[in-house]
Parts: sequence; C-alpha cells; structure tokens
Amino acid sequence: MEHVVIVGAGVMGCASAMRLLQAGYTVTVLERALPGAESSAAAAGILGAQSEVSDAGPFFELCLESRNRFRAFSDELEEISGVSIEYEDSGVLEVAMDPSEGRLAVGRAEWMLERGLRVEVLDRDEARKLEPALSERIIGANFYPDDHQVDSIKLGRALAAAVARLGGTFRSGERVVGIASEGNRVTGVRTESGVIDADHVVIAGGAWSTRLHGLPPLRTDVRPMSGQIIQLEMRPPAFRRVVYGFQGYVVPRADGRVLLGSTLEDRGFDKAVTAEGMHRITGMAMNMVPVLGAGRITDSWAGLRPSTGDGKPLLGATTMKGLTMATGHFRNGILLTAITADVIRDLVMGNSPDLDLAPFAPVVEEL
Repeated sequence: MEHVVIVGAGVMGCASAMRLLQAGYTVTVLERALPGAESSAAAAGILGAQSEVSDAGPFFELCLESRNRFRAFSDELEEISGVSIEYEDSGVLEVAMDPSEGRLAVGRAEWMLERGLRVEVLDRDEARKLEPALSERIIGANFYPDDHQVDSIKLGRALAAAVARLGGTFRSGERVVGIASEGNRVTGVRTESGVIDADHVVIAGGAWSTRLHGLPPLRTDVRPMSGQIIQLEMRPPAFRRVVYGFQGYVVPRADGRVLLGSTLEDRGFDKAVTAEGMHRITGMAMNMVPVLGAGRITDSWAGLRPSTGDGKPLLGATTMKGLTMATGHFRNGILLTAITADVIRDLVMGNSPDLDLAPFAPVVEEL
C-alpha cells in the first residue's frame, strides 16, 4: 500500500488526506502546530465564489466548481466525522455605500448574469427589506443567493476527525524543513527529527509551503498576508445574511456570533491584533450595519493567508515525480477545500482531474 505524506494539517491537507484514505492510501499528516489551528481556523468561512472573486477567468471557474461541490462535501464530511460544520445557505449581500461602488457592483452583476449565474440587483429599499439592519446610507446591493457559509473552525475539526476515523496518522509538532529525493523523484520529507519516507508528498503548508529546502523551481513563492478578525456577540441575532462590502465583511452565525473582517497586511509572520486594525474593522462594519455598535467584543485574532505573487494557487504536480502542491489559496481557502481535495486525490492516483489545471500549475511550462 503506497504511503502519502502530507505537509500541513489545515483544511487543504486534511481534506486531501480524507480523499486519499478513501482511495486506499496510507496517509501521514505532518503539522508544526495543531491540525486546523493556523489560517484555516482564522478564516471567516464565506463560500464566496461570486462575492469574493472580482474577475471572470480560470480562478473564478475553479471557485464556482468548488462551491458546486461543497454541499455534498459537507454532508459527506458530517457523516464520516460526526461533526457539523454549520453549513448555512445564507446568501451574501454585497452592499454599495457610494455611487462609485454602486457602478462597480452593477458591472459585476452584468457579467455574472451573462455567465448564467444568479444575482439579484437591489436598490436601497429592496436590500433593507431583505435585511432591515443594513444602514440607511447604502445605495444598493447585489444579492448572491448561492454564496453560502460554514464555520471554519468546525470544518477543521471535522476534517481532522474524519482523517482519524479513516485510519490516517497525525504527527503534530513535526517541523518539516525540506524534501528528500533521489534524482528526480521524491522519497519523503526531512524534519528536524529525521527523514520520513513516502511514495508521494503533498505540500499543503499554507504560508510556510515554499520555505522548504529541496523544492523544484516553482512558478511563484507563497508568503503570508495577515488578516485581523473581530468576533462580537449579538443576542438575539440581528440579521442572517453575510454582508460584504468593498472595505470588508460581516458574517453572522446562527448562534449570535458575528465575525467582522478583515485587514490585509503585509507584515510577515506577525499575527498580532492591533488597535489600528480593530478600529478599521469596527468602523467598516458599523458603517454597513449600525446595530453592530451594540455588540459585545468576545474575541479577536489574526490569520496568515497564503498569498502567491500572481494571485493564483499552486495546485498540481511539480517537475519532481511524486511531489504535488496544494497551497497559495489566499482568501479563498475554505471555499476551495472541496475541489482541491478531489484534485489532489486524482493527481496522486495518476488520473486526470476533470478540469483544466494549467493556469494553476506549480511550474512554468517551457516554451
């Protein structure tokens, strides 16, 4: 039975492990911290294929395909793990606060409607009828009924439980420093405590992915982009739908929690929550949903989004046989979990995925 070592136990690593275990592989997942404790747990959990992706193209299509698979993925994961990821078909309201934002929103709606996607273009009154908590200062909104949400922390826990129940092995506190290889084939990974042999290696280490020694030349590197989030308590819940603005977002949970986010900061691996960040986030949120001013701050955190130089994930095989990349998903990691897991399973098995991965190839094809 072939052995797959996965570097990184976030949602990408664990979802890939789940699919590979189902396909009959022996899987070991290595994690420097705890499974799902880094950027996966820090995410807001928006499945925003339409609200979060600004342009048409291959990446947009990848996001749509993952969104299409997510409901079935969620149901399957809950059955295996016994953990609900709180899948909510809430929809997303993209609100415009001024005429320039309104023009951008209308333009986005036009090309999405041409693509055959569901978008409802609402004026102020229509939007506030849908969500009365919205500010009277908005000028309109796009409603994306097919953009949903999950609880990212519960997603990480469910995936880790599923991997364990399917017979996968976790090695937490294992710091991977490089790739082991012979010639042009991967033979395992190098950790601070030694070499772990493997027939296949999957790199799903988020912002740390391209810091490993021995990697073949890649299309781009992955670096951290910090994002701060604030959690409020609103009881009873004041609104149901995700509110997405041009400066940030507000994600209501069914139990009264509300996530406000997020900053975008290039400050290395610093995960500090700052006064400036909190001021910016709360100001943005209350501008869109004034009632949030009465919310009680119960938590705050920062996560490190894995950002690539060209804005596209590193997803696919490398020039080193047996080495596959699943990283660099930036702001869309939760959304892309479902499709990434299927792609990694297919690639490790030697099958061609049922979508074009060329735009996300980890290496630059020679002319």
